[in-house]
This record gives sequence, structure tokens and C-alpha cells, in this order.
Amino acid sequence: MSIAPAWYLGLAAVLFSMGAIGVLIRRNVLVMFMCIELMLNAANLTFVTFSRVLGDIGGQSLVFFVLVVAAAEVVVGLGIVVAIFRRRSTTMADDLHGMKG
Repeated sequence: MSIAPAWYLGLAAVLFSMGAIGVLIRRNVLVMFMCIELMLNAANLTFVTFSRVLGDIGGQSLVFFVLVVAAAEVVVGLGIVVAIFRRRSTTMADDLHGMKG
């Protein structure tokens, strides 16, 4: 007994929506990063689902590259957040307007 691909795609849509709403509503930069990671994982679930349905390995290999980009985003993003926190003692996105060029 196998689960239908529509359930996986529905779960991915719910996860992506939760991440998008979190990015739009929350002002804490760390929470925003977690919501972006949630959206990337929803996209990965979609890639794996279509890869399984189509019988092609391309979707699974694309997931590998998305994970690499997500890891790089976390490293760079957290480095910036730590530098901002050391300087301003807050990680709220509204307080970062002074970083404009």
C-alpha cells in the first residue's frame, strides 16, 4: 500500500505556505531564516515526489543542490546575524534599516 503523490504535494504546499506566511509576518531574523528553510524543504519534497512519479533521478539530484545552497545560506546568514547581534543586541528585522548602502 503506497501513499498517493497528491498527499505529498499537498503536504509540500502546506509547508511552503507556512514558511511564506512566517517570512511575511515574523520580524525576528532567525525565525525568518527557519521559515526560508521550511520553504526550501517543501520544494525538495515536491522535487522528490515528481522524481518518484516520473521515475527520473533528476529531481533527486536537484534536491542535493538545493540542500547545498540552503547550507551555504545558513552559514552566511547566521554569520551576518551574529555580527548584527554583537553590534546592536537585537535580531529584529525592523531595526536593521541602518544597513542600507
